[in-house]
Amino acid sequence: PSGSLLTMRAAGLLLAWALLRPAGTQQCHLAGPGGVLRFTDTHAEIRVPALHRVPSSLDPLYGLVRRCLDLIQQNPLPTELLRAALNDPSSVRTSQVVQYELGYVVCAAVALLFTVAVPMAGMCFCYCRSRRRCGGRLRAHRRSLGCRRHCLLGCLSLTSLIILASVICAFVTSQRVKVQMEPGLGAVPTTLRTLRQHITNVPQGVQMVVDQFEVPRQQIISDLGGLSRSVGLSIHAQLKAMTYAALAELQDRAGDLQTSLHHLQILEQTARALAAARDELDPALQERRRRVVELLDDPRCTSCASVLGRAQSLELGADYGKVPSVEKVLKALAGLPRSDFAEMIRQGNGTFNSIPELAVERMAQVIQDLRDEMARTSEKVQSIADSFPLHDYTRPVSEALMKAEDRSQPYLREVQRFEQYRWIAGTVLCSIILLILACNVTGMALGAYGLSKREDASDYECRGEAGAKFLLIGVGLAFLFSWLLILLVFATFLVGGNVQTLVCRNWVNQEIYKFIDTPGNLPPSMNLTRQLNLRRDSNLSAVYRDCKSGAGLWEVLQLDRAYDLDEHLKTPKYTADFQKRLADFTARLGDVRLLRSEGRQDLETFARSGVDEVDYGRFQEEMRKPVVRTSIPGLARSLEGLQKMQRNSTVAGRLAAEAQALWQMQNSTVQSQEALVAKLGESVQFLSRLAPHLQERVRTTLATIASVEARLPVQAQQILRQEIGCFTRRELRYFTQYLNWVGQTLREDVASCQPLSTALDNGRVILCDRIADPWNAFWFSLGCCTFFLIPNIIFAIRLTKHFRPIRNRLISTGSEETCPFHIPRVTALKL
Repeated sequence: PSGSLLTMRAAGLLLAWALLRPAGTQQCHLAGPGGVLRFTDTHAEIRVPALHRVPSSLDPLYGLVRRCLDLIQQNPLPTELLRAALNDPSSVRTSQVVQYELGYVVCAAVALLFTVAVPMAGMCFCYCRSRRRCGGRLRAHRRSLGCRRHCLLGCLSLTSLIILASVICAFVTSQRVKVQMEPGLGAVPTTLRTLRQHITNVPQGVQMVVDQFEVPRQQIISDLGGLSRSVGLSIHAQLKAMTYAALAELQDRAGDLQTSLHHLQILEQTARALAAARDELDPALQERRRRVVELLDDPRCTSCASVLGRAQSLELGADYGKVPSVEKVLKALAGLPRSDFAEMIRQGNGTFNSIPELAVERMAQVIQDLRDEMARTSEKVQSIADSFPLHDYTRPVSEALMKAEDRSQPYLREVQRFEQYRWIAGTVLCSIILLILACNVTGMALGAYGLSKREDASDYECRGEAGAKFLLIGVGLAFLFSWLLILLVFATFLVGGNVQTLVCRNWVNQEIYKFIDTPGNLPPSMNLTRQLNLRRDSNLSAVYRDCKSGAGLWEVLQLDRAYDLDEHLKTPKYTADFQKRLADFTARLGDVRLLRSEGRQDLETFARSGVDEVDYGRFQEEMRKPVVRTSIPGLARSLEGLQKMQRNSTVAGRLAAEAQALWQMQNSTVQSQEALVAKLGESVQFLSRLAPHLQERVRTTLATIASVEARLPVQAQQILRQEIGCFTRRELRYFTQYLNWVGQTLREDVASCQPLSTALDNGRVILCDRIADPWNAFWFSLGCCTFFLIPNIIFAIRLTKHFRPIRNRLISTGSEETCPFHIPRVTALKL
């Protein structure tokens, strides 16, 4: 009984929690937030890869050259001069060009002076050598001669090292120009072609983007396939605690009805049986008491007075004829239960457990309607491609790019040809400089070795003489090729310097764009806004900034009517009907009948039957009384004890007979009545415990069943709305993902104008960073070599005298060179 009570309390607590819990407080039963959709990159093969300046070990040299060019050309962009040159070339005055190019004019004057002076100096040197007046021998040995020799050796070595470093830089930068020139020139038509393909393929790209709607469509259709069962399972999972608790309580009340009816029947039958048994036992017990009292009163009975009192009190105890009758209650409960509660509970349980299958059946039509709606949504998405406006407005851009590609080819071939000539000339002249350095190194090495082997400074030493001749060969080569070097340096300087100061510098600070944007600077034939069909209210700088920030082509081109992509990609435009069908769907999925009317009437009859009105205390009061007031077994044992004490055999025999009769009464009648009393006690105990709470429990159970039956449809509808809302939000995330991807892909890839700005940036990187920088570093390095040839010539000529024998005579009227057969006379030497 205590275990049953605990079970009922637990079921009641569970039911109370289920009834008091607000509906819809659980998280979405559907599989969490929507996953991330994966779309195919449809336009990856038509892209302009962005180029960037690559850090190099020559960057300090490039920076030094740029600073030097900034000093040479300090003038800003010559807008007036360029406007006149582009619109009316005949109006350009030479003075304007000279004024702007003043730094280059000065450098040209220096180069011209170098071109004339150095060869002339070489010719003079050759004439002097032919007259044996230059590059001869020292005429006297002085103490400072060694210091001067070492100084000249150091200076010539230093200039040779500077020339070596410069020629190495010239070699490296020349090769870098050659390596970068070919791909750089090839990138021009390739980039123009890529841009043209990018613009031409916009309609196909937009269609491919629209076709990707198949990804979210298939995902949504897949989710629709499991929606109905998922909704049913969610309803079942959230309502099963309340439903199962109500069914458990109903089962308890049905059990109470069955058990109470059983115990009431036992109570009625047992009370009648005990009353009848008492009536039968009463005369026999009175007769037995009379006989025992007569025997004990017999004077012959020894020591019988002590038992006489107990024998006289031998009479009946409990009288079950006085207990209240339950016949009225049994009449009220007659025929109960009229309904099969077990079958009723089984059917209610089965109906509730069939909610998932019912949801599948009820939602089949709306699922099919949603699938059809997805097909119509695909047609709406197709309108993105159909209404995209670029097909008719990109033709001018494509034609301009094709024209630029065709016109650039001859110029690019000429540039490639002249670059080949530059590289050959640079390589040859750098090789000649290396030859001059080799003569310097060989001459210094042989001369120094000859000096170390010479015992007397006036002695002839062939290795020293050979060293002097190597130095003179280097001097001759320097004189011979210096004018070619300066011409190559100036030619490359004039081209590379103007590219850097006129183009690259103004490209970086956006001055070129400002010049192009200013009306009147460009002739009508070069009107980029008209040729590229750009917006009339825009300019090249604004278009460049917009494209660089990721604008679409439709945002920079001149269209007949404005096109707002965001307006075409608003989610409600494609999901309104889908949402409306889900929002309008209703279905009754919680109509579960837990208790039929006949079952309710049985419980109400049970509560009104009067089970709780029976005075079970009277039963308990009578059951506390024994069947016979005096213990028959005790009296029988006392008589048996007296028997042994008697001297009179007749009295002893009668005592034994009475004791035997008492034992027979006890075993045959009294014990059976005591068994009935015990049986009666069990029923009285159950009914007395149930009776005080019967009506309340039945009333609570009926109210709970009614409440659950009323709440099930309402809460099932709430859960249905909640789950449909979760499903709608998840599917809308798929739509949103797709439309966001469409907008991002159209702006950044398929219909983006960012490739235009990327192409311009790539042009600057190729021209300025990859070609102009090493080009300018080449002429700068070669110029260093060329100008350091002058001190190299001077130091080499001065050093040749130190490698030849010294003439020790203080005074001489001639020279060994002019009088080779002169025999000197003996004279005092000044040591």
